[in-house]
Amino acid sequence: MSENSEAPGPGAMPGSTAPGSTTPGPQPEPLLFFGTTWVDHDGGYGLRRVGAAVGSLAAAVAACFVLRFAFQGLEIADVGNLVGILVVLMFAICSAIAFRKTWEGFSRRPADPAREANLRGLKTIGFVGSLIAYFLRTFKEAPGEQLRRTEYETALARYAKRRSARTGNPASRKTTKGKRPKRK
Repeated sequence: MSENSEAPGPGAMPGSTAPGSTTPGPQPEPLLFFGTTWVDHDGGYGLRRVGAAVGSLAAAVAACFVLRFAFQGLEIADVGNLVGILVVLMFAICSAIAFRKTWEGFSRRPADPAREANLRGLKTIGFVGSLIAYFLRTFKEAPGEQLRRTEYETALARYAKRRSARTGNPASRKTTKGKRPKRK
């Protein structure tokens, strides 16, 4: 996206201009639950991080209780030990993969979006791992802040470089490149 785009859309890159913004140049990409408070750590950023940590931990604990009730349903149905072990292994493996993919997603964009789309079902099954990754990341920063900050600072540097290269009157530059010699 260019810095002069009028409607970047929900998945806009940080190099785009937000609709209705008054400042020229790249705008920060908002984070879920944080908006753009991550830029200057203002607007209740600390309280939002605490709220995100408590909320994700509470959701993970509630999810574990739901999974426990589901496991008790399997025990009541008397499906056998093998099925119980397979269900526990499935949730453990899916949670581990979801944790890893969620944690990696906080620091870099996926290289292959199609592969990430294929893993969506697996990450849905292992939602507890994603919630725990979100909880742990809030101790360091807003989840995804490092990635957005790096992209935003890069976009700002590129924008400043382009703006500084355009200053001045191009007609007054003293370059001989491309000019014809004067006739006498």
